[in-house]
Amino acid sequence: MLKHSRTLLSSLPDLTARLFGRAVDLSAQKQPRSPVRLEDFLSIPVAEHGRDEADCARLRAHGQFLARQERWQDLSDAIRAADATRETTEGGTPVADLLAFGARSDVVLAVEEALQDSHRTDQAPLIDGIRALEFVRQDHPDDPYIALIVALTHIDLAWAWRGTGWDTIVPRLNREKCAAHFDRAIEILSPWCGVKMDSPILQAACCALLAGRRTSQRRVADCYEALIDLDRHNSRHMRALGNHLLPRWFGSYAELELEARRTAARTQDIWGAGGYTWVYLDAIAQDEEACARVDVDFFIDGLRDIARARPEQETINLLAAYCTVTLRGNIGLHEEADLNRMQICDAADWLIRDHLTEVHPMIWAHASEGFDNNMRVSSPSRFAARGRADALQIIASLFRDEIRNGNRVVFTPEGPQLHGA
Repeated sequence: MLKHSRTLLSSLPDLTARLFGRAVDLSAQKQPRSPVRLEDFLSIPVAEHGRDEADCARLRAHGQFLARQERWQDLSDAIRAADATRETTEGGTPVADLLAFGARSDVVLAVEEALQDSHRTDQAPLIDGIRALEFVRQDHPDDPYIALIVALTHIDLAWAWRGTGWDTIVPRLNREKCAAHFDRAIEILSPWCGVKMDSPILQAACCALLAGRRTSQRRVADCYEALIDLDRHNSRHMRALGNHLLPRWFGSYAELELEARRTAARTQDIWGAGGYTWVYLDAIAQDEEACARVDVDFFIDGLRDIARARPEQETINLLAAYCTVTLRGNIGLHEEADLNRMQICDAADWLIRDHLTEVHPMIWAHASEGFDNNMRVSSPSRFAARGRADALQIIASLFRDEIRNGNRVVFTPEGPQLHGA
């Protein structure tokens, strides 16, 4: 599967076999030849450190710095301002989210590391950080954004205790700790309403709290509908809605389809049919039955509209990697889902040929992991190298006919061009 591709097309026999469909016997060649390099037939800019990645890292670091310096009022004011203006990075990540994440990152990381250490005896890392944040909240009782940071920390700690396994394999103690953190987060945020305050980040937190509540399906859809209406340019909310409407969480396949269509209708002026696609994007990558039921034509129309609405390379790389890497990961598990997957995967051809101008390795690397936001990356450089290898291999494969005919494919700001050998 493409999901498990890990190496560049660098060796001559493997390279020619993939691109030209035949094996090559080097010993039969009378004259030694220089090794064939990827650059000999494919040239595309690689954004090893994309501007958006740098902006996200800088904003997270700024939130972390303000928290470490105990400049809580400055942090609150910065989050409030970014939330009010819906400020985002070039790739569409809300600035308020990044600041809030940085502010709680030290506490969350300490707990995650402590929980991973099976030989731990010191319980201090599990309680000291969140206790300190609770004291900060007490010092700012009327500040919703300080409360938000503390509540989001509790949510993160709940998931750290819970993990991603099935309920049946999660130890009882871990389930109880998870529930306790969710209960505390619900209590902290109860005085504030994201809708009344016109605050996407507060409403997003309310949606995140749904995982700790026993609630009706309609409540889930309503909560996310309010969030999406507050920030209709943010695709992340639509993706989260689709994920949480899967039967494994709070919804059903019928409600997933209904809400995808309703979201598309409400956001049509911005995304065209893209709202439908965003809602289904993660759902069909995770759930075979959802993939078997999706309206493929509607989904592909949405891909085209998203590419028109957000032509920046972060989005194009995400869509192309999704079609070529993420969706192919589960092929072979469900016949009807496979038919739909392959039709959607075919969209990679026009996405890459018509819209791609550079490769963003980290996006492709995350695609191979299903865009798992909770995944820990031990070596970012190796992780990015893996994404670069996947991307170049897939792009070269897409242009194999042109390459077989002796052309060199060169990507320009206007798209790929063919240079005869």
